[in-house]
Amino acid sequence: MEVEALMLKKKIKDCRTRYNGDADQQQRRKKFSFPARLICADCYETHLDEYLSDDAPFDICSCQFALHYSWSTEARARRALANISALLRPGGYFIGTMPDANVIIKKLRDAEGLTFGNSVYWISFDEEYAQKKFNSSSPFGIQYKFHLEDAVDCPEWIVPFNVFKSLAEEYDLKLVSVKNSHSFVDEFLKMPEFTELMRRLGALGDGNQDRSTLSQDEWDAAYLYLTFVLQKGGESTPRKRKRDNSNKGKMCISEEDIEILDGDV
Repeated sequence: MEVEALMLKKKIKDCRTRYNGDADQQQRRKKFSFPARLICADCYETHLDEYLSDDAPFDICSCQFALHYSWSTEARARRALANISALLRPGGYFIGTMPDANVIIKKLRDAEGLTFGNSVYWISFDEEYAQKKFNSSSPFGIQYKFHLEDAVDCPEWIVPFNVFKSLAEEYDLKLVSVKNSHSFVDEFLKMPEFTELMRRLGALGDGNQDRSTLSQDEWDAAYLYLTFVLQKGGESTPRKRKRDNSNKGKMCISEEDIEILDGDV
């Protein structure tokens, strides 16, 4: 546990460094009023609504490439959704990205063994799943090893989306949209405003001389993911601006600004 705590603290410091960026990035950020707070907590264990009660409710909650880590147990998955629901205002949105269970299981069944991938990633299942069958009555704790070159190398968990959708509904979160990442990109690149955004992000190179785009193997890795939008039930009402701005965050975060919740590190 001590080693894990040290690793977590290092990751938090890395996060702070990436957020702060260099001087040019900080100067550009001053043009926008989006300061940040950096809070260290296990949001699949911690009651975030208690800690953030003075800041909530929020209009939007975003969780990218992370929610599936809550799926190791039902209790953790429920705590994640309970936090989201408690912190969103009625009518607010939860947007996220997670692995597409259907794609992963299909690729597993098409593979000769229990491992598949390409030059960018690989996924490996334990012998426990040698039959490549999964019990629908036990949708939590289906673990695999995921490796993404220069980025990720750790256990992850399958999230059957139909179970996720049903569980979210118990927390008053209704599904608005779900699309595999390939379909998502295909749809939004037909809209000029989003094409221009992708171009500004440097993601529309020609794949030859201009390499500022995804390679075929990277595009194949993107197929492993889906995007989704949930909306909290209830009548949407305008959010009242709080007078107390003490927790509004900062444009440049120091190590002393990192908020560590008791018991999480």
